[in-house]
Amino acid sequence: MDDRAFSARYEAYRAAVEGYLNGLFTAEPPWKSLYEAMRYSLLSGGKRVRPVLTLECARLGGLADWRGALPFACALELVHTYSLIHDDLPCMDDDATRRGKPTNHVVYGTALATLAGDALQAEAYRLIADAPHISDAAKTTATRALARASGADGMVAGQALDLAGYGHDRATLSELCAKKTGAMLRAAAELGCAAAGAPEALTAALCAYAAHLGLAFQLRDDLLDAGEDKPTFVSILGADGCASEVARLTDAAVATLNGIDGSELLVWLAQTLAARES
Repeated sequence: MDDRAFSARYEAYRAAVEGYLNGLFTAEPPWKSLYEAMRYSLLSGGKRVRPVLTLECARLGGLADWRGALPFACALELVHTYSLIHDDLPCMDDDATRRGKPTNHVVYGTALATLAGDALQAEAYRLIADAPHISDAAKTTATRALARASGADGMVAGQALDLAGYGHDRATLSELCAKKTGAMLRAAAELGCAAAGAPEALTAALCAYAAHLGLAFQLRDDLLDAGEDKPTFVSILGADGCASEVARLTDAAVATLNGIDGSELLVWLAQTLAARES
């Protein structure tokens, strides 16, 4: 397969995710303003790297039709979206724009934005619980993985460390990013493997891949946006050192895939994300 074929498969996954998400929260109950706020951020675009990774890991894990993993993949995206809404709030990072659009609280107000994030997090677990054609054991595994990655020892812990000014050197900043960014990428692989009932060895390899990918992703972000007024990998390692670390982590991610048949898309994904300009 060449780059066009890999890109086409990625886009097929992304289109399926967009279609699934677009079908959520479309009713018009008396609280439809809440649904509108949820959909505003949920459908604001983005690369959808996390749900795409879930779907590809489900395929590699042996799921007969990767579309069966869409509820798991989209549950992850609901949690990711909730985290972005809350991170943008005045009491957190106080951001006015995201992806070129006004942030949720700017459009809907702080109270409704907070509730939209709360609801998205809760609804994620309903998607997992109601996923058709997936075993109860797989749903339990996925629920535990997502809660662990997004909760008090994962993504939320990372945000707490960030707010506290943690991350003043390479070791502490790596720890912060492993929780705030890396944990959810690792969960993407875990959820895909859970949906497929993948063997433990394959799950471990794909989770290791995702962990390396997550840190490389954050370092590349720092290179692309080095103007933030807080420590970043660029401020600690310098631009050249940061670029070298992205390359090292990308190679490490690719190395975890040795011996996994059909993993070429994940190789392409790691290399593409390492080279991205936005």
